[in-house]
Amino acid sequence: MEIGLYTFAELYPDPVTGETISPEQRMRNLMEEVELADQLGLDVFGIGEHHRPDLIVSSPAVVLAAAAVRTERIRLTSAVTVVSSDDPVRVFQDFATVDLLSGGRAEIMAGRGSFTESFPLFGFDLGDYDELFEEKLRMLVALRDGDRITWQGKHRPPLDGSVGVYPRPLQDPLPIWVAVGGAPESAFRAGTLGLPMALAIIGGRPEPFAPFAELFRDAAHQAGHDPLPALSINSHGYVAETSQQAVDESFPHVAQMMNTIGRERGWSPLTREQYEGEATLRGANFVGSPQQVIEKILFQHEIFEHDRFLVQFSMGTLPHDRLMRSIELFGTEVAPAVRAELERRKVSTPAS
Repeated sequence: MEIGLYTFAELYPDPVTGETISPEQRMRNLMEEVELADQLGLDVFGIGEHHRPDLIVSSPAVVLAAAAVRTERIRLTSAVTVVSSDDPVRVFQDFATVDLLSGGRAEIMAGRGSFTESFPLFGFDLGDYDELFEEKLRMLVALRDGDRITWQGKHRPPLDGSVGVYPRPLQDPLPIWVAVGGAPESAFRAGTLGLPMALAIIGGRPEPFAPFAELFRDAAHQAGHDPLPALSINSHGYVAETSQQAVDESFPHVAQMMNTIGRERGWSPLTREQYEGEATLRGANFVGSPQQVIEKILFQHEIFEHDRFLVQFSMGTLPHDRLMRSIELFGTEVAPAVRAELERRKVSTPAS
């Protein structure tokens, strides 16, 4: 199983000191996070697209291009690219460029986005939310599969095949993942298209999400995709030396971010009790000691048999030294133990 990290490059005041670092410093810190993850042998680093003052990456491809020249082996993905409000031609060109800069390590994680600021910003109607994603995702896949395409859609000028789309990436094909939250039709779409799926579990027990994985794999099988496309589980978390330390250090920052967003959406404030509940084995968040996080990843693997696990540590703007320590523990203790145990299980399980 591939194991990695993702971030939204949060920019919130410290809930203890009230101080806020500059956007420039947050970007510098982000580069150090990617470099450390690469040095520790983690498999993937993802960066999300947002158009808000508190989440400062609006163009993941630009930031991933910077990361590409400072890393050697880690795969670099968006998490996500809001393809609905973007031009699929430009998205493909941007990530093909990252792929060339990185020596074939780029990926696109396409999603509809959990925030809506990009739609009015770029002149799109939220009433077309689902239609925009369906159309533009299919166009993006077509662009991946050929440099000259004939395309007619509702939300973009047509292409008649007379002009090619360049540069072409080093990878053939360039990986395109579909990010899925709570919509069964999204899981079905990803499976039908034969695209790998990133399933976000950021609240509640994991077991109710198992039908999404089953629907995704059944749709891929019915569409004739062999082998079946990969599945990733994406969640929130934080690792410290002890479980108490992990909760104590992360909760104020997570609560600040979730409650800021919650006030916009009418959510109840996140309580310490709720946060601790989500950190238990059957909760959604991977917050705890290295051993607790190891056990939780393995527990969920029994449910989903997923091919990739990505965790977001930077919920709220954690102090940089603490975030780097969490990445270090994840890379040196959690990831090696999970890989070893999954390999042991694979070897000890008789072939069917």
